[in-house]
Amino acid sequence: MPAEKLEEFHSTEGSPAASSCATDGRRVVSYFGSFGLICHDFSGKELWRHPLPIAETAGGFGTGSSPTLVGSLVILNRDLLKSCSVIAVDLKSGKLAWETARPDVRQSYGSTIVWKNQGIDEVVMSGSLKLKAYDLKNGKERWSLDGMPSFTCTTPVAGDGLLFFAGWSPGKGDSPMPTFEQTAANFDKNKDGAITKDEVMGTPLEPFFRAQDINGDGKITAEDVGTMKEMMSKGDNVLVAVRPGGQGNLGSNFVAWRQTRGLPYVPSPLYYRGHVYLVKDGGMVSCYDATTGQVNYQQERLNALGNYYASPVAADGRIIVASLDGKVTVFAAGGDAPKILHQADFKERIAATPALAENQVYVRTPTALYAFEK
Repeated sequence: MPAEKLEEFHSTEGSPAASSCATDGRRVVSYFGSFGLICHDFSGKELWRHPLPIAETAGGFGTGSSPTLVGSLVILNRDLLKSCSVIAVDLKSGKLAWETARPDVRQSYGSTIVWKNQGIDEVVMSGSLKLKAYDLKNGKERWSLDGMPSFTCTTPVAGDGLLFFAGWSPGKGDSPMPTFEQTAANFDKNKDGAITKDEVMGTPLEPFFRAQDINGDGKITAEDVGTMKEMMSKGDNVLVAVRPGGQGNLGSNFVAWRQTRGLPYVPSPLYYRGHVYLVKDGGMVSCYDATTGQVNYQQERLNALGNYYASPVAADGRIIVASLDGKVTVFAAGGDAPKILHQADFKERIAATPALAENQVYVRTPTALYAFEK
């Protein structure tokens, strides 16, 4: 598969992760939620380190954001449980260039991108309920768009003069949260009106126990569930195309188009050759015209079920997607339906987005790194 220029590709997984990295072709900057940023050259020599407080996140999921390298700066999403911000670090020295607090959003897991908005370089990132942009030079907030999901894992993309964001979170009509009584019927073993961690050990609720224990008292109660339901119900699950030129709180006139079906929970959208592609859990893909939002196809199945964390990537007229349980699907770009060209089962978890460099495609599993070349 010859890898041509990739119009839009992000290394972020969008999922909670222990570490992530980015490169400018000379240096590699790694981000560890347990430490901070570290920069190496290609020979492996450490150039600098920028320690940060341990990234404490809701439910202890970890941080899913990747650093973004642009010009002389490293940009990083630091939306955390108790405070949210976006920071810029000097790429050569590792010293803090600027940091902007984000008090009006809650924790998010996506990465930043830089979008040239009518000649001004903007750092764009999502957060709970809002999509925001900041001046790359000084971190000053330039605009904010309401009506986003209540919880976001995805990263925006840009193309055809527009900015695209797609996100989904549970709690709305297509995935309402169960009541406390419904949850307690399955997990409150001693019927005391509270669910403790020992009661969910080994169940699907165990990984999400800390996230649903809103007040941190070691148990899930009707009060916790009520607070969570209220938080999650405020957002809007949406794919939105944003026009350039706005400042302040953007109105609907800066929304070129929007869609509400086929939305991804973790994978970021892909812009490629005039179209926006989405992949969602269940192995369903959608394709929209980038300038008009017209549907080419919507929620078409790839015969590869399961959840999806890795974002779609593209090269040479092909779209590549990978499911969490290790099924990789290659399908043709464009058309009125996804034409599947190849499928492979790695039989291992794939949470990282495949990476494309020159003529190779790299796929990472927990035990191996694969490189494929035509």
